[in-house]
Amino acid sequence: MDRLIQFVRFAQGSVAIVLRGRRWYWAWLGLLLLVIATGVAAYGNQLANGLIVSNMRDPLSWGFYIGNFAFLVGVAAAAVILVIPAYVYHWGPIREVVLLGEIMAISAIIMCMLFVMVDVGRPDRLWHLLPGVVTPNFPSSLLVWDIFVLNAYFAVNLFVVTYLVFKSYLDLPYRPGLVYPIVFLSIPLAIGIHTVTAFLFMGLTARPFWNTAILAPRFLASAFCSGPALLIIVFRVLRAVGPIPISNAALRKIGELLGYAMAVNLFFLGCEVFKEFYSASAHTIHAEFQWFGLKEHGIAVYTWFALACNSAAFLIFGVSRLRDRINVLTAGCVLAVAGVFIEKGLGLLLPGLTPDMLGEVYRYAPSMNEVLVAAGIWGIGALCFTLMVKVA
Repeated sequence: MDRLIQFVRFAQGSVAIVLRGRRWYWAWLGLLLLVIATGVAAYGNQLANGLIVSNMRDPLSWGFYIGNFAFLVGVAAAAVILVIPAYVYHWGPIREVVLLGEIMAISAIIMCMLFVMVDVGRPDRLWHLLPGVVTPNFPSSLLVWDIFVLNAYFAVNLFVVTYLVFKSYLDLPYRPGLVYPIVFLSIPLAIGIHTVTAFLFMGLTARPFWNTAILAPRFLASAFCSGPALLIIVFRVLRAVGPIPISNAALRKIGELLGYAMAVNLFFLGCEVFKEFYSASAHTIHAEFQWFGLKEHGIAVYTWFALACNSAAFLIFGVSRLRDRINVLTAGCVLAVAGVFIEKGLGLLLPGLTPDMLGEVYRYAPSMNEVLVAAGIWGIGALCFTLMVKVA
């Protein structure tokens, strides 16, 4: 009972902390609320008029929303790249910032769930996927597996963050026997959320571009590039605006890990390109759309731009003299985030869906309504991250 009272006081204290801040803090929150309000209005328009307000059509039924979902699942999974050196090897500089990585994972999972919700034409029917409530073809349905691993990973990270911050509030040491098993459970769950996401693509037998066993490893490799890179950018911002002790040693170590991850990511990409063009089968047409375009349509300029960004980032991460310069390292992280966002977002979706099964080449670009809804969801994620970091 006493611990419950302490937790209630902790929650009240957290609210009090959130309601205190300087002008820049309130300006940032005001900007996020404005972006969220704009996104809510755009989603209201989508609910009223249907998904026709998007540029998605029957030939291409997955677009900007699912592209953001695929990218953010990787951001959430990438927290494991901090968990292992922090909790397994007890490396001090990483251990100082691992809590922030777990907070980012929580925020990313929230955004993932929201992107799935807005992509569904009838979100009021999502409850049909809940195990125990109805019979959603479990365990054969990959969608149910995706719901299970996403929620499990979200619950694990939320518990660890809440427990550690609560113990810090009480000025008491945490119990390693309680935290470590849950933290170690997050490692296979982090791998699982991106693996199941890849299986969702691979399981569509009518989409040969995605029917490759290497897709899940490619997803994980790119996740370990984009997630930590985004963390370094956020860490630089946090260190600039607040008294948060984030050492350069931690940033450089993350940058070194990024070098290995980007090397694997580019290797897997090379394997895919070799398979597509050397075999030159009928299904190579999807890769041709991706790299060179078809019928004056294609995404070649974005594909090559993503490759250039990832290659430049690999050079920065791989050369210690460049990586040790924090500003150069940050620039490499910006390049990595941009490259992976394009590569795993529309760069993965559009070639898989174009041409469609009837050979039609449908030119897709996100509508303004889709962009505003997506911006609102990113605003919600940024707001959750900001408030949790403020308390932590």
